[in-house]
Amino acid sequence: MGSTLEADFTKIRKWRLPRFWEALLTSPTGLSGTLILVLLIGVAIFAPQIVPYNPDQLAMRSRLSPPSFQVARPGEPPHFFGTDSLGRDLFSRVIFGARISLLLGLTASFIGGVVGVTLGMLAGYYGGWVDSIISWMINVQLAFPFTLLAIFIIAIFGGGLDKLIVVLAWATWVNYARIMRGQVIQIKNNDYIQAAYTMGARPWRVMFLHILPNAISPLTVVTTFTFASVILQESALSFLGLGVDIRIPTWGSILSDGRNYLQNAWWIATLPGIALLITALGANLFGDWLRDYLDPRLRVQ
Repeated sequence: MGSTLEADFTKIRKWRLPRFWEALLTSPTGLSGTLILVLLIGVAIFAPQIVPYNPDQLAMRSRLSPPSFQVARPGEPPHFFGTDSLGRDLFSRVIFGARISLLLGLTASFIGGVVGVTLGMLAGYYGGWVDSIISWMINVQLAFPFTLLAIFIIAIFGGGLDKLIVVLAWATWVNYARIMRGQVIQIKNNDYIQAAYTMGARPWRVMFLHILPNAISPLTVVTTFTFASVILQESALSFLGLGVDIRIPTWGSILSDGRNYLQNAWWIATLPGIALLITALGANLFGDWLRDYLDPRLRVQ
């Protein structure tokens, strides 16, 4: 019996992986989103090898230089994205800013996902007063403005990358909790769950080995959209001066610096804004395709 089940699972794995890649490669939406995300991750990883300048290098003689592919001075690379108010190379700062944005997006989505999935599973599985308390927490979180929450936490504990991750994770766990709670309520009364109880399975085993794997599909889709949302929220906080240290280049802080030069140096705010747009677009395109792929009602068998 065990060998038969193992053989069946092996067949499923061999069938699903080629089908996943085949569906991805034949979908313009999914392929476009994937290529954008892979490109951004590659740029963030190899940023020190890509950038032509130190992102913190000051050059007051070159301040507010427009984007150009021509060499400004002999022996120096061109400023592809121009320079900011302190003469720093904007292309280098945007490339290094991708590191912070992707790091925050992945970390905050992961932490918020772990907290939200755990609470949502407990609420849907046990119901009763556990569900009431967690649902009350969800409603309070939804009623509390995110920006006000961020200002409150940062004012008490101070700024920094770790504080910003906590704030962004706090803002995202609700999405996971609501989805997970609904999935658990639908799944926990199925026949195979009752069969697991009959065989003596403990509650934690039922939750993590039987319910959670069947709720992975919608959670995966939520993660892609949450990732894009976190990046935009981080940029909004950095724009307001509530993000990471101002000495660290982020897309939001570059935007904040460029708002004072919109008339005579449009590139300072425009180019990191385009980077934000492309990142959010890539995550949303991939998430939209993944939702269609994982939803059996939308797939053509």
